[in-house]
Amino acid sequence: MNDALITGLLIVTLFALLGSGVWIGLTLAGVAWIGMELFSSRPAGDAMALTIWGSASSWTLTALPLFVWMGEILFRTRLSDSMFRGLAPWVNALPGRLLHTNVIGSTIFAAVSGSSAATCATIGKMTIPELTRRGYPPEKIVGSLGGASTLGLLIPPSIIMIVYGVAAEVSIAKLFVAGVIPGLMLAALFSGSIAVWALMNPDRVPSSEGSMTLREKLSESRHLIPVVALIGGVIGSIYSGLATATEAAAVGVLGALVLSAAQGSLTWATFRDSLMGATRLYCMIALILAGAAFLTLAMGFIGLPRHLAEWVGGLGLSPGVLLIALALFYILLGCFLDGISMIVLTMGVILPTVSAAGIDLIWFGIFIVIVVEMAQITPPVGFNLFVLQGMTQRDIAWISRVCMPYFFLMVLAVLLLYWFPGLVSWLPSKM
Repeated sequence: MNDALITGLLIVTLFALLGSGVWIGLTLAGVAWIGMELFSSRPAGDAMALTIWGSASSWTLTALPLFVWMGEILFRTRLSDSMFRGLAPWVNALPGRLLHTNVIGSTIFAAVSGSSAATCATIGKMTIPELTRRGYPPEKIVGSLGGASTLGLLIPPSIIMIVYGVAAEVSIAKLFVAGVIPGLMLAALFSGSIAVWALMNPDRVPSSEGSMTLREKLSESRHLIPVVALIGGVIGSIYSGLATATEAAAVGVLGALVLSAAQGSLTWATFRDSLMGATRLYCMIALILAGAAFLTLAMGFIGLPRHLAEWVGGLGLSPGVLLIALALFYILLGCFLDGISMIVLTMGVILPTVSAAGIDLIWFGIFIVIVVEMAQITPPVGFNLFVLQGMTQRDIAWISRVCMPYFFLMVLAVLLLYWFPGLVSWLPSKM
């Protein structure tokens, strides 16, 4: 049986299982088992056991549940209220005024969360009621929040970067550092678009609620000190070489617990809820990773990644055309799968092709993360869209439409990274 037919059968099986409601991790493992049993001579049973155990016992992956737990702890603190108080005085003079709190707040929280959905929910809990009460246009409130909250995937520590780093066998610390400049650049693009809109529509921006002296602004800024200190502890320990990503995650959890206790929001109930929330989320991710690891092994025994890489290589595509094709592929895939599933499902097939094209895997990791960010705000399975719908009770089509300008800003960001690859590679080269 030729490779095209085998691939077609496995893809049909994959989507049939997904469409029937089977969990993604079990679907991946099931397709892998079918593939190995039917199209290879390797016994599937012991291969599945060994692969799943190896995936679950990876030391590198230990950072993942710790960062998830850190985000869950902070989600249950009064961090969002403190951030709004600290940010509002400084953005009041900018075109667009308090709309910038969505972008800056998401950028800050992304640096201590690692999850796009958690960033969206936490910052939305803070800004949607406040900005609505002050009379800001609902489409700008929701659109800027939906776009900016995707920074939770890009600005370190990022859960999806850990997943990619494990799959691609590249340094997670370097991936984290590589995401800093692109993340800040994307935040600047988001804020710039808000400023341009505000200058073109001055009548739609509520007037300032009064100016504050420099002393008063600095006084309000004290509310940002805890979160900035936590960011410095996590990212600084990685960049300085004092800690690995896993050790920095442990520092982050300890810092989050201390911050929660200092705010008076650390109770037995919040501790238990944060731990159970992190456990549930990580178990879901771990099951997906285990299924994907087995699927990658099965595809290797069948020979599909090698044949696909040879076929793509034979097409003679330039790196630029290959990246455009991959971006379109992942955006399409994002209509059906979440970001982590997209990464683990495809890396075994995509990475040999990318390596053969001479594309740096650290740069490609940042490229993939931004493309996955786009998928977070594309219907029908954009996770951020569901979070926003739950908070606003708006129609999903309306939310998709108001978030679309930020999708195109992410396209611009990808082009800038392609034209100026040093935006990704400069900081890792200094480690």
